Amino acid sequence: MASASTEQSVTDTAATLISKRNSTSVVWNYFGFKKEDAAQLQVLCRACRAPVATSRGNTTNLFQHLKKYHKSMYDSCMTKMPSTSAPDRPNTSRQGSLTEMFESVTPYERNSKRHGEITRAITEFIAKDMMPLSTVTKPGFVALTYTLDKRYNIPSRTYFSQTAIPELYKKCKEKVAAEVKTVEFFASTTDMWSSRTAEPYQSLTVHFIDEDFNLRARCLQTTYFPDDHTGENIAAGLREGLASWDLHEENHVCITTDNASNMVLAARLNEWTRLQCFGHRLHLAIGKLCRVATALRRKLVGHFSHSWKKAALMEAQRELKLPEHNLITECPTRWGSKEMMIARVLEQAKAISQVLSGDRYARSLIPTWQDIDVLESIHKALHPLLEFTDALSGEEYVSISYLKPVLHLFATSVLAEDAEDTDLTKSIKTKVLAYLNNKYGDPNIQELLDVACFLDPRFKIQYISTDNIPAIKTRLKTEMVDLAQRTYHRVNDNYTSAASPSLPVEDVAEAELNNYLMTPTIDGEDDPLAWWRVHKISYPQLCIMARKYLCVPATSAPSERLFSTGGNIVTCTRSSLKPAKVNILVFLAKKPVRLRDTVTGSLFIPTTC
Repeated sequence: MASASTEQSVTDTAATLISKRNSTSVVWNYFGFKKEDAAQLQVLCRACRAPVATSRGNTTNLFQHLKKYHKSMYDSCMTKMPSTSAPDRPNTSRQGSLTEMFESVTPYERNSKRHGEITRAITEFIAKDMMPLSTVTKPGFVALTYTLDKRYNIPSRTYFSQTAIPELYKKCKEKVAAEVKTVEFFASTTDMWSSRTAEPYQSLTVHFIDEDFNLRARCLQTTYFPDDHTGENIAAGLREGLASWDLHEENHVCITTDNASNMVLAARLNEWTRLQCFGHRLHLAIGKLCRVATALRRKLVGHFSHSWKKAALMEAQRELKLPEHNLITECPTRWGSKEMMIARVLEQAKAISQVLSGDRYARSLIPTWQDIDVLESIHKALHPLLEFTDALSGEEYVSISYLKPVLHLFATSVLAEDAEDTDLTKSIKTKVLAYLNNKYGDPNIQELLDVACFLDPRFKIQYISTDNIPAIKTRLKTEMVDLAQRTYHRVNDNYTSAASPSLPVEDVAEAELNNYLMTPTIDGEDDPLAWWRVHKISYPQLCIMARKYLCVPATSAPSERLFSTGGNIVTCTRSSLKPAKVNILVFLAKKPVRLRDTVTGSLFIPTTC
């Protein structure tokens, strides 16, 4: 009866209190607010009108009030509560111990796994992204690492310089050494370079195709070369470089270099087959023809290097509705920049004339109609060549087998005279083509290019002279037989072929060559190494010949890229780097990326060739 009387009292007083706005808990049925308390600041018990302290809707005190003063209401309220919301259920969370709290802010031990992981990541970041070692002392970098992990203390700059970087270099060098040690055939590139501090260096890269028919390019070294750059010294340096990596000269297929006389002499002294860099040949052919014609354009472009001139040019471009492009400055060592400079001057000729016409001191630079005719003639002859240099400079896809198709395409299409060509355009085309044909006319180079083209399933004998095909087949057959005999003596077992084990070695080689020529060529955009990967079982000896010759790069761009990397390392603020450290940093910057696979490129030759 007492419980019923209390419930009735709550009902009678409910009308005098206002319920809590937006309440969800059932306990609020027993509490409310006065009508005049618009802000609902003071909570009142509906049973005893006693104020109950609570904050931000916390209901703990409300439950405790009912449990202490109104037990029957509390029991009634608890029966209406969901079982998972009971306030008296045990709290599963616990307060951390004092030891755990200290561990969360205690620095990692230097020999701990986590400290080692972060330190290695920072070391690779410095090496791969060519960052100065002083990065680890910069306040911003220190703050970054502290934000990422408060327990990690960055080692000193000296530690990274004398311990972390050399250890990383040692590990990477061991991996590369183990990789190239198993290489059966390889090609190389080399070049000479002087750093910002006038210290001379010699680069050396190797290129090979592994057993899974993946083309690999590895930077071996960027060594200090204080001796005179004579052919004898360069030849000795190259031999020492290969020997230091346990690479045998008899497995060296070809070296690709520029056209410097000391490089030519070095290859001849070592008795190495040398392929002249396609990019350098094209650069020399074009540079001699266009040197005088582009001298005035360089002066014109230099005149617009001032900021106020750039602003005036931009205003003229808007007025004439021309593309808002800056003029391009020629790089003396890149013929392609010459063509891009000419193309941009032709594009902006009207804007250039409008800006210069208002400057009496620069009016002499305004291109005349004769200048425009000359530039248009040069542009028409050179523009189609621009994409070939870049395409043949790749090191992630086969490039040597493209030289024959490219030279054929030059002769029949790109550099062929057109009826609408001016006399200057015809002259440039004729002289560039004659220069390239002359420089690639050496019989040994032609035979090398023929073999590479023969082994490319996209071309085979398509670009080889009919008279040369028997000689190419004979050469390949001889090498296949020699290889099979060496294999026989090495494993001390009878030579067998998967295609025809009962046939003599010479007949097996002949059968492989004939069967290969009978298969249809593949599309020009397909990867020849992917084809060989699938068909290596059918051609066990010929596929080795493909690995031997298709690894040769058509240009010496890989070595030049090492020097571009070196230039990004030996900067004005890092000019005191020792040569040994430069070699280490260039090697690490060019090492294969570990976190993602390299995307294999593909070079496209138009079907018109």
